Amino acid sequence: MPRSETARPVFTAYADVPPPVRGQVRDLRLRWAHEELGRDYRVEELDVYHPRPDGYLEWQPFGQVPAFDDGEQRLFETGAILLYLGEQDPRLLPPEPKARWQAITWLFAALNSVEPFVAQIGALDFFHAGKPWAAQARPSALRLLEARLASTEAALGDKDWLAGQFSIADIVMVTVLRILDHTQILDSYPKLAAYKARGESRPAFRHALAEQLESYASPAN
Repeated sequence: MPRSETARPVFTAYADVPPPVRGQVRDLRLRWAHEELGRDYRVEELDVYHPRPDGYLEWQPFGQVPAFDDGEQRLFETGAILLYLGEQDPRLLPPEPKARWQAITWLFAALNSVEPFVAQIGALDFFHAGKPWAAQARPSALRLLEARLASTEAALGDKDWLAGQFSIADIVMVTVLRILDHTQILDSYPKLAAYKARGESRPAFRHALAEQLESYASPAN
């Protein structure tokens, strides 16, 4: 889709979040994508602990972050936003049809086939730790997650990136795997651990993460 290279998109993020999930909120994915492209952006911060501003639900119907606006499209859901950005630049989405559709397939797989199982472990560990029912639920949740990780590692094989070249699929998958940083689960999946480390070593990721963490830093935090 044609767009002005001088456009400065805006997307929403939280002004602060509980310490266990700092560096995990999904606006990181949009920050990372923009850093990969060298595009400027503006962040509109919301208070996670208070109701959303008037009109926000017209932009993001579920009241979550991020929501995105570049003057041409107002979007929500990180997968959709990343696909929109990828269609604008081959650095995020390969133009060759086979690789392109592999990247799109893995974008959806990261969101639908891997993230829910990772997020379940995160929710049990971050928000329900110490509750008897959570301790009982975790072993079965872990078994389901391990099956997904094994399948993902087998599909990745010896490739550096899921679709051959780095793409929006890797932005999502790496950020999904980072939810497990408080555990040693990835130690059993060395190829996935190395893949995640490759993503985290990219300068664009490091800068995006630093920007997100810096946004939480204030005397009140």
